[in-house]
Amino acid sequence: MWINRKIASIILEVSRQYPVVLLTGARQVGKTTLLTRLFNEYDYISFDLPSIAEQAETNPQLFFSKYNKNIILDEVQYVPEIFRYLKHEVDKDPKRGRFILTGSQNFALMKNITESLAGRCAILQLYPLSHSEIHAVKQFDNITDIDFILKGGYPKLWSEPETVKEIFFSSYIATYIERDVRNIINIGKIRDFERFFRALAIRSSQIVSYSDLARDVGVAVSTIKEWMSVLWASNQIFFLEPYYRNLGKRLIKSPKVYITDVGLLCFLLNIKDHDDLMHSPLLGQIWETYVVCQLMIQYSFKGLKAGMYYWRTRDGSEVDVIMEHGGKIIALEIKFSEFVKGSELTSLKNLIATVKKERVHCAGVIARTSHRYTIDDIINVMPLDEALELI
Repeated sequence: MWINRKIASIILEVSRQYPVVLLTGARQVGKTTLLTRLFNEYDYISFDLPSIAEQAETNPQLFFSKYNKNIILDEVQYVPEIFRYLKHEVDKDPKRGRFILTGSQNFALMKNITESLAGRCAILQLYPLSHSEIHAVKQFDNITDIDFILKGGYPKLWSEPETVKEIFFSSYIATYIERDVRNIINIGKIRDFERFFRALAIRSSQIVSYSDLARDVGVAVSTIKEWMSVLWASNQIFFLEPYYRNLGKRLIKSPKVYITDVGLLCFLLNIKDHDDLMHSPLLGQIWETYVVCQLMIQYSFKGLKAGMYYWRTRDGSEVDVIMEHGGKIIALEIKFSEFVKGSELTSLKNLIATVKKERVHCAGVIARTSHRYTIDDIINVMPLDEALELI
């Protein structure tokens, strides 16, 4: 079953503007399937096979002579040497949309693109399916937020509904560690890394403490930092940086971390069904992870880098999401409840008082409500789909 991806129109648009387009994203989010569908007349080369990657690196000119000028190059992080060849080819013939690239590892790709393809390459990110993309499929139009949270957004789980999610995620983690993590760093003990991943899942939507993680996992802080960078580089996690522009000095300045797919998060937390989720002490964190991920994906539909932050003071006031809008801010709290009282919004009111009302474009709470309602003259409670329209 094919599920339409909302980012498709942006991919086609930038392919008419740049000679090279790079689509990054975690493994199995659907990069190859989407691109071969959009560019079905292009030749396709996958560098997942070491023998193919070696041929391309050894003699790229001979290797590429066997193909048409328009090519999809899959998993290009395995052939870093070809970026210089691509630069040469693009300089010789800057036809737009010539090369469509995919990659699952951010940091190696960005370094090579910065050095070789600056100004010649558009970079987009594909995330797991959003709830809105699933909801647009007729047979899934009754899927609730809770249903989605338990399953997550990996396309195989939806396009092949018979797939057992526990088997899928177990295999996914094993393959991810074996193929991606080992290619980036030398891990001494796989079990330590798996324990670290699960310990990090407990902290999704929380401020990062490397020392706490190191203590719980039983490894050095430097190891935790290295492993964290690997998860970020392979698109398994992302960070929300603190917002502290002109808001004083007594603010927390460490980032918050989120697991990119909420279904994978539930698997790591051993949450299997509705009862497990509703009785989990981490329910609030899981809901926040889900909402922030959906906001992040919404930015990607427009080809934008997510301009999201959080705000927290040292005395404990915290606002979950801040977005910038025309010189003003959008401030959002995230709560797993249908009815929100004004007494629960002290932090949001503190932020509004700090930045002054005239600098606030919108302030609200994303809750499990079916309709918008007002708390006071500036704060509204809204469902997630309305919040997505703010982007």
